[in-house]
Amino acid sequence: MLRFVHTMQRAVQVIVQTGLLWGLAAVCNRIVQQVHLPIPGSILGCAVLFFLLLFGVVKLSWIEAGADWLLAQLLLFFIPSAVGIIQYPSLFLQDGWRLVLVILTSTVLVMTATGLTADLLSRRRYGLHNARAAVGSTGARTGRRTG
Repeated sequence: MLRFVHTMQRAVQVIVQTGLLWGLAAVCNRIVQQVHLPIPGSILGCAVLFFLLLFGVVKLSWIEAGADWLLAQLLLFFIPSAVGIIQYPSLFLQDGWRLVLVILTSTVLVMTATGLTADLLSRRRYGLHNARAAVGSTGARTGRRTG
């Protein structure tokens, strides 16, 4: 019974937090429409959320479970794009190699940027900014033989 209650609390938390994120996205989409900004509402929403988190107006714990759930379901958001691509086989026959090249290049760039950013943030968070220098100065992992 306790496990069921915990699962239900988690589900409600995810629903509420996802609703908050959706609400922010809806407000930002509306602002873009009303002000005729040359950027998508989702980009404005990301920037607004970033600054709200940065200045402590919104606490990470208020949206973390909802954001984690959305990230876990991210693949589902790409299904309409994949179906749309399948409807245009002539495009692939004509320019398929270019599309594959763009997809591969952008994937490598995104993975590299994400990895470097995650590494930088984890080093900042856990105070490991001098970890490589410390390991190098002790002689460990330098390839030198001791003894």
